[in-house]
This record gives sequence, structure tokens and C-alpha cells, in this order.
Amino acid sequence: MRMTFKCWILGSFLLINSGLETPHGSEEGLQSTWSYDYTKYHPMDEIYRWMEEVERGNPGLVSSAVYGQTYEGRNITLLKLGLKNSEGREKKVIWVDCGIHAREWIAPAFCQWFVKEIVNSYKTNKKLEQMLQNLDIYVTPVINVDGYIFTWTNDSTRLWRKSRSLPPQGSDCYGVDLNRNFNANWGTVGVSFDSCANTYCGKSPASEPEAKAVMEFVGGMAKQILCFLTIHSAGQLILLPYGHPEISAPNYNELVSVGKAAAAEMKKVHGMNYTVGTSPQILYPNSGSSRDWARLIGIPFSYTFELRDKGEFSHLLPEEQIQPACEEAYAGALSIIAHVHDKTFTDGTLPNAAVTTVMGFNTVSGVAMTMWCTFMTVLLTAGISV
Repeated sequence: MRMTFKCWILGSFLLINSGLETPHGSEEGLQSTWSYDYTKYHPMDEIYRWMEEVERGNPGLVSSAVYGQTYEGRNITLLKLGLKNSEGREKKVIWVDCGIHAREWIAPAFCQWFVKEIVNSYKTNKKLEQMLQNLDIYVTPVINVDGYIFTWTNDSTRLWRKSRSLPPQGSDCYGVDLNRNFNANWGTVGVSFDSCANTYCGKSPASEPEAKAVMEFVGGMAKQILCFLTIHSAGQLILLPYGHPEISAPNYNELVSVGKAAAAEMKKVHGMNYTVGTSPQILYPNSGSSRDWARLIGIPFSYTFELRDKGEFSHLLPEEQIQPACEEAYAGALSIIAHVHDKTFTDGTLPNAAVTTVMGFNTVSGVAMTMWCTFMTVLLTAGISV
């Protein structure tokens, strides 16, 4: 009884005194270097400049890489967020991309918001700091750079969806739906072979340099990647593999469970409902998506977020909704990332395993507590007072 009581006292003390800090940290990470309005939509030149400023202002956390060029020769650039770990071990990877469909402006706005929240809160959020020591998070604010720039031309181009590659022979219609161009059951369902259609899937899988760049870069480190998140709009959905109605992911049940947990976290923020399921279940069948491709190459968790709204504004979401839409999406993304992190960095198998999360608090893990209690039992048996 004496030993059990002492272990309970220690556990209670650690639980009470090691709570997870609020995610609303200091603003010094970004605001000290450059004032940037995250409640506005920004053209591509401002997003490029923002990426440079974020990297310059946070050298210990943020780096950048160009991993491809668009059809018109522009850079496809990502930001990598991660902290060094003292053991120098290989880290796992989270992938987040936005702006694969040009007209979905809320998606690039979210990727910028996502980076801002991490940069501004990781120093005061021990759980987030721990995850950044174990994970590198790769964020591409805009994949379809050419198309995104084209949507800023004038009102007549605002709802452009596809890339800007040249029309095939005999056609005068530009571009390919990049989210139908990945090598995942390509061309089978939910696509068009008419180059004038918004769902035109291209001449072949990865025919477009933008899709090819993602496939080569992500495919080259697929074994390191735990989670693939691709951000779209609209509809308030969390989609999981697969878009083909006759194919099911081997971890379908877990994908649904983790997705529903994320949707629950999103609802807590502003009361907005997000529906979870495969595309055929809750939207429509499709093939050639980056989400499906990621799961097919072995990335265990792959999701498409369809952000606000449910049809009132669709792809013309007003700027006053940027902040609430991003706040709820950030809660959902962080829920999924925390799950895959904790699933991978399990008790007693990897560094930081002595600390786990229970009901939002940092506690000593069961393994560490058992070891401590065993050690204390030996001391007490030997007559050594503690």
C-alpha cells in the first residue's frame, strides 16, 4: 500500500504540473520581421515574398526548397518546419499542400495561416515543440502557381480551376485538372477526356509538370511520410481514400475514426459541421487525385480537406471568413497530425517516449511509471527510506 500510494502521488504531481500550454503563443515569430495580413487573400508575388520573410525570420525552424517548375516555368516552393533533436535521429514527415485548384483561394490562405500558427506558438506549446522535434512538416502554399496567378487577372478568370498548359492538338482549351492527373486509378471514374472540361485528366498520369513534381518529391521520401494533407474548397468535407467506389483503404476504419475526431475538433471552434467519408460516399467518385495516390504509395494517413462553405459563396469565400475558416481547419489538421505523431512515437520505443498526452496533459508514460515504481520497490524492500 505504501508503494502504491507513493507512485500515485508522483503521478498526480506530474499530471497537475505539466499541462499542455495554450496554442495561442507569442506573436514574435512573424510579426517582428514583417507585418502580413492573414485575413486577406494575397497574389502570388506577395506569397513568394511572405515565404522568404518567414524563412529569414525563423532560421532555427523554417527552411525552403524548390522542388519543381510549373508549365510556364515558375518555381513550386515549399517551406519545411522542424526542430533539431538532440539524438540526431531521422525524422518523420507530414505533407501539407494547398492551391492545386487555382480558384480555391481559401486553400493558400490556410497554408499561410497554418505556418503562422506554428511559428508563433511552438515556443510556448510543449506538445507542438515535441512534435516538431520528431517531425518535419512540409508546406506548399500553392502548387498550381500558373493557374493561381491567372485567377488574379480579372473577374472573367477568377473561377479558373485547372493548370495553364497548352491545349492538345485540335483544341483551344488550356490546362489540366491537376487533381485528376496523379497515377491513382487514373482516368477510370469522375474524369473527362475533353480538354475543355474542368475535370480533364490530361493525356496520361503525371503529364503535367506540377503533378509530376509532387509525385517525384513525395515519392522519393514516401517511407518517411506519416500523413498527407491536401487542402481544397468548398463543401466542408474531410475526404479519405479512395475516390474509386470499388476500392477501400486497408486502414479505412482508422481513417474514418481519425477524420471524425478532426471534424469534432473543427466544430468546437466555430460550430461548423464537416462531413467525413470517401468521395463516392459523400461527394462523387473520382480518380487520379493526389490523396488517393499518396495512400497507394504507402503513406498511411491521407486526407483532402474541403474548407468552407456549403454553397452560399463556394470558391468566392469572403475575406471576413478567412480567419474562422482557417482557425477551424488548423484545429482539424493539428488533431490528425497529433494522432499520427503519437501513434508513431509510442511509449518506450522512441525518444520522448517517457512523455505522452492524456486528456490534453503531459504525463509520465505507463512504461516510465512502471520502471520508477519498480526501482522504488527495490529501495523500500532494502530498507532505504524515500
